[in-house]
Amino acid sequence: MDDSIEEKKLKLREELDRLKYEFKVELPKRIAEARTYGDLKENAEYHAARERQGMVKARIAQLSNQFSQLSNLNLSDISKDKIGYGSTIVVQDVESGDRLEFTLVASNDVKPSEGKISATSPVGMALQNHTVGETVEITIPAGKRKFLIERYITIHGGVFEMDPEG
Repeated sequence: MDDSIEEKKLKLREELDRLKYEFKVELPKRIAEARTYGDLKENAEYHAARERQGMVKARIAQLSNQFSQLSNLNLSDISKDKIGYGSTIVVQDVESGDRLEFTLVASNDVKPSEGKISATSPVGMALQNHTVGETVEITIPAGKRKFLIERYITIHGGVFEMDPEG
């Protein structure tokens, strides 16, 4: 994974602190100042500040939820020898022979173009608690697919791969 859980929590905490300051200190000043400009119905500054206040409040709620989820994540609960949260997995599509690589991440870190999929997605859930050499059948919107697990690295750094001899 690019960032450790503690690094992600630190980044979230920094953004939360900045947004909370903006919400509690800066935005009330902007709203109060904008009220002095007259009629609130046609006061663009007032409406912009109120809109920003709503956006900041929603973002604070979102980040607080993410921080809470990360805080509840206990590394000792994640398998050291099987696929789990934070694992990077190489699988082979049994039917097509295509090799795919996934990293199981939190829902807010999903980037399909980079192979980062949610640990709680159908594919993520199906791969968890499996190991090298196992074939996993996964139901996705396009139908059922079978994947052979060839290699994975756990969040703890354990590397597991198929024996090239067979």
